[in-house]
Amino acid sequence: MPLDLPVREKNSSTSEKMVVNPIFNPGGNDDTAHRTIWFGETTNLMQLNDVRYPWATNLYKMMRENFWIPEKLDITQDVVDYWNLTPAEQKAFDGILSYLTFLDSIQTCNIPHLKSTITAPEVSLCLAEQIAQEGMHNQSYQYTIETIIPAERRSQVYDFWRTDNILKERCTFVASLYQQYVDNPTQEHYFVALLADYLLEGIYFYNGFCFFYNLASRMLMPGTADIIKLINRDELSHVRLYQKLIPEARQVFPHSIEQIYEMFDRAVQQECQWTNHIIGNQILGITEGSTEQYTKYLANIRLGAIGLPPLYKDPIYKKSPYAHLERFSDTKKEGHTKANFFEAGVTSYVMSSGLTGWDEI
Repeated sequence: MPLDLPVREKNSSTSEKMVVNPIFNPGGNDDTAHRTIWFGETTNLMQLNDVRYPWATNLYKMMRENFWIPEKLDITQDVVDYWNLTPAEQKAFDGILSYLTFLDSIQTCNIPHLKSTITAPEVSLCLAEQIAQEGMHNQSYQYTIETIIPAERRSQVYDFWRTDNILKERCTFVASLYQQYVDNPTQEHYFVALLADYLLEGIYFYNGFCFFYNLASRMLMPGTADIIKLINRDELSHVRLYQKLIPEARQVFPHSIEQIYEMFDRAVQQECQWTNHIIGNQILGITEGSTEQYTKYLANIRLGAIGLPPLYKDPIYKKSPYAHLERFSDTKKEGHTKANFFEAGVTSYVMSSGLTGWDEI
């Protein structure tokens, strides 16, 4: 599938290949004065007492403290609630789970390719934890599907990306952004794959999350919303990781501002197309207009976080139409998780064992 990225003049830096780190490099230099995120001389030993990027060690600790197991969350009420959903809500529930499963599946496969070139061990550790969390998310979606969706419909959910043309096109495009780097690991393709990761972590999940929070706001599927809340919290740490990496990458890799904006706009268009296809105007509280407003609002926030002006100038895109749903993803009590799922403002993390269920939200 063509990527339709802006045409750039070819030069030596554009076509220069990325170098995969050796497993062990005894001639490397782990001194922090020489340490860089890419193109450094790491020995590949994890010396984390003296680091160049303290934000990475702090983020890693937060990610580790966020450990949880989906099977410990009770979703038995959702088995009953599923039959009380309208046909449109059931279709959206099934389709969004299928799409989210795809997103975390390809992330689990893709991140190791990007990680293999990182030469700052503290940053590499964050990506290693992200891989583990993406695997946990897949386990969580499967737990949800296998528990709630009737046995005769589960294969349809897993294979929905094969049978739904819009979803298949969406999945193929997302995967192609990663695959072009794997097939031709140039520095320019690395930047595109890194930015695509940020778009996936920062934009692609959130209309789906809002759908589950919307159901929860109507006292439907509370167990699923609990699981989504914890996945959402993990994804915010991934968003924060790429908000640190993208500005650094812009100083290192060939790219253009036009390219960044075009990729953002393409992501927004596809996210709106998919959400309108699977939800449309058939779900109470979600419309094509609110989907567009929310997705463009989110894109502007993600651009601002990497130091770029907003892409969508209309004042309406300064406000989220789903602000009333924030309480379903953000525990405000002192000592519990505080994670604004709109802006990735993670301020603290706790073990999921501290959350006893939906009543605490």
